[in-house]
Amino acid sequence: MLFLRALLSFLVLPGMIAFAIPLFWLAPGHLFHFDGLFVLVPGIAVLLECVREFYVNGKGTLAPWDPPRHLVTSGLYRWSRNPMYLAVLLTILGWAVALRSGVIAGYAVATLGMFHLRVLLYEEPALARLFPADWPGYRARVRRWL
Repeated sequence: MLFLRALLSFLVLPGMIAFAIPLFWLAPGHLFHFDGLFVLVPGIAVLLECVREFYVNGKGTLAPWDPPRHLVTSGLYRWSRNPMYLAVLLTILGWAVALRSGVIAGYAVATLGMFHLRVLLYEEPALARLFPADWPGYRARVRRWL
């Protein structure tokens, strides 16, 4: 059951932001430039690794309605408190490069701003409430972004 919840949250959240919305701007007959794969593939790989960390070590999903039961501090979360957001941004930038789209690049910049506000105003206070024993040390040890 947890696997299905994790899959659903992946499709609904990063699936929409990193795939459906950028591809919505794709015009018929638009050329795909394969150099975009150098950005797109690492973004997708990091995204999938983050989802796996939430599933395996956090015992939950990336969705706010079904959060991890444990603070995830392993894997890529040892170096960044928000590698999933960075992966989504990398994926969007990969689409922008592959499709030579200024609109998608602008969407990436706007998404970065929204992610930053979400982290500051919602996620960090929520993590402090949900994991009062673990959050302060993790926050002191690991940078927010890179």
